Amino acid sequence: MARVLALFNTKARKWVDGRTGIFQQLEAAFAGNTQPVIWMHCASLGEFEQGRPVLEQLRAQYPGQRILLTFFSPSGYEIRKNYAGADWVFYLPMDSPTHARRFMQIVQPQLVLFVKYEFWYYYLQAAQQQNIPLLLISGIFRSNQPFFQWYGSFHRRMLSCFTHFFVQNATSVQLLQQAGYNNVSLAGDTRFDRVLQIAQEFTAIDAVDRFCKGHAVIVAGSTWTEDDKELDHFANTHTDIRFVIAPHDIGPDRIKECMSLYRHAVLYSNWIKGDYTGNANVLIIDNIGMLSRLYHYATICYVGGGFGGDGIHNILEAAVYHKPVVFGPVYDKYFEAVEMLEQGGAISVPDALHLESTLNQLLQQQAFYTATAQKAGDYVRTHAGATNSILQYFQEKRLLTS
Repeated sequence: MARVLALFNTKARKWVDGRTGIFQQLEAAFAGNTQPVIWMHCASLGEFEQGRPVLEQLRAQYPGQRILLTFFSPSGYEIRKNYAGADWVFYLPMDSPTHARRFMQIVQPQLVLFVKYEFWYYYLQAAQQQNIPLLLISGIFRSNQPFFQWYGSFHRRMLSCFTHFFVQNATSVQLLQQAGYNNVSLAGDTRFDRVLQIAQEFTAIDAVDRFCKGHAVIVAGSTWTEDDKELDHFANTHTDIRFVIAPHDIGPDRIKECMSLYRHAVLYSNWIKGDYTGNANVLIIDNIGMLSRLYHYATICYVGGGFGGDGIHNILEAAVYHKPVVFGPVYDKYFEAVEMLEQGGAISVPDALHLESTLNQLLQQQAFYTATAQKAGDYVRTHAGATNSILQYFQEKRLLTS
């Protein structure tokens, strides 16, 4: 199926091409390696950002270990294939008994870390059969998942392969324990540690600073078409405000759509040249990798995905800067969104009229703005520490040698 889709879809083509000759590449990379290997697997870029704090702490505390990072999706691999924190970065070969056996023979990991949602039966089984410690990091479980259904015996066999689960919330602990798995710790979500690290290491983006200076700024991150349609009227009629729009998809058609929706817009790639002479109040970001820093410039952060797509994107990247966070109505799968709404650090809006009203209220009522911003930042800081909990487990169980 993937090979058929690759004929028509760029992402699918990268998915297929990236796995062509994968075992030959692995054999060449690992030829002669005599050092112990930690293998971390992530589905995509978001899961990598969750696993990254743990990976970097392991690198610092256990310098004798070498690190293999694998991805399932091109959206993770293509962006992080040159990540300096790992010794090797590869696509994960497709899950099958033969592939899993061959992969483990080549890599010979001492420790295996899967992040959040990734469950590949034959790879998990191979780790268990070879008595390799296998941990799930930042796992999150819901009662409607197959693991907890009467027909879910196959999925429960995957859970049985794990040495330990580090999960994000108490519901996940309860579900696993009710299913008979007591090897679980409530560690929290490592994303909190990661966004705090990003904020602490912030480096300025001069071109964005130049665009925003002296104005109230609304940064809209990971927007889908539906998000931009909810926001465009406000942007088009408030030319005194600066808007920084970072679309989820930066393909040519999507960028063209954004330029048509926002009447007074300039592309970032044109703005940085320094020769733009128009009067734009909207900056369209047509590259990947800056979003977590863009929120620093915001007066208000709007996080996309709540009107389209699978739900809102990472709101913690915005909240860490002590900025109010606004998003659409589709957020119920994300516990941090639910909790931040309850604590008053975020606001969900059902439509464009409520969005505009909320933005005006935040911009015009200083006390309301300050309270919302403070609660957003405090929420992130009070939930940090998952990485240390996981590293403490490694130390107590002596899973690794330095």
